Amino acid sequence: MKIRVAACVLALSALVSTDLSAGAAPPGSAEEHMAKAKEAAGMDFTGLLSQLCVTPDVFIGGGSNTNIPPRAAWYAEPVKVFDNFYFLGTKTHGAWALNTSDGIILIDTVFNYAAEAELVDGLKTLGLDPAKVKYVLISHGHPDRIGGARLLQERFGAKVVVSGEDGAAIDKMTDVPGGKPKADIIVKDGEKITLGDGAVTLVSTPGHTVGTTSFIFTVKEGGKPVTVVYQGGMALPGSGAPALTSYLTSQRKLAGLAEAANASVALTTHTMGDNTQVKLRLMAARKAGEANPFELGKQGVARYFTVGAECAEAALARLKRPGA
Repeated sequence: MKIRVAACVLALSALVSTDLSAGAAPPGSAEEHMAKAKEAAGMDFTGLLSQLCVTPDVFIGGGSNTNIPPRAAWYAEPVKVFDNFYFLGTKTHGAWALNTSDGIILIDTVFNYAAEAELVDGLKTLGLDPAKVKYVLISHGHPDRIGGARLLQERFGAKVVVSGEDGAAIDKMTDVPGGKPKADIIVKDGEKITLGDGAVTLVSTPGHTVGTTSFIFTVKEGGKPVTVVYQGGMALPGSGAPALTSYLTSQRKLAGLAEAANASVALTTHTMGDNTQVKLRLMAARKAGEANPFELGKQGVARYFTVGAECAEAALARLKRPGA
């Protein structure tokens, strides 16, 4: 893990110190797109820039169900981020709870090895009842997204929401710790999951997987509404131009919907992508009256999506090079 992190830091430093201004790079080249991504990232999305543009083949995933890291390497304390919205993820994997007047909507469920500690115990630590989890929204069918879904289904009767494509992929998995969740509700693009005074819009955004789903919803900050966009698949697909093109199309689609919804918070599946861990530390040091560090404003959200789109464009440009 330390070697991988060091490699990413060195590569990012090389990018930052290299003259990759858009004017110096050939139009349409990978270098031009990387320069645009770097400009959009600023200091807010250095992790996203590093992962998508600089070292996309060196993914910091935080273990697996067969390679379980020690607890100290992954465990993160649960945190109340907005009035009714809570972080329940690990140091590297995002998982979130939206508390409504009629129960809880959970977004993603980390690896199985972390599910009990982060989700069940995390909710209790925050003063929330895990038995009130009514829906579990699965962004995509990878083990770090579905690890606690079966537990929540069987123990508390939560309904699992997943796309048909990724639900089928989950069904084909073998040796799934904790068991495979069954799909209770199949995602329909643009449909809403409504619970009490809360609602989450489901957005089909294929690319990271063929059935990746993203989410747009409203939370409260000091009683005032704040719109959040959650990108359901951060990392670029490594399966060639069609998947990259799909990712790019989805990135632009979600960016447009986020703008239309006046989203001012951008989240994604891995904490490096949206700087969650940094922002949680800022939350701990936040004083009365200070802005919530998760609120970026519409322009900040737009820059988030620009990084992803330009890095996808750079990857496509590299594929088109002779000999690629």
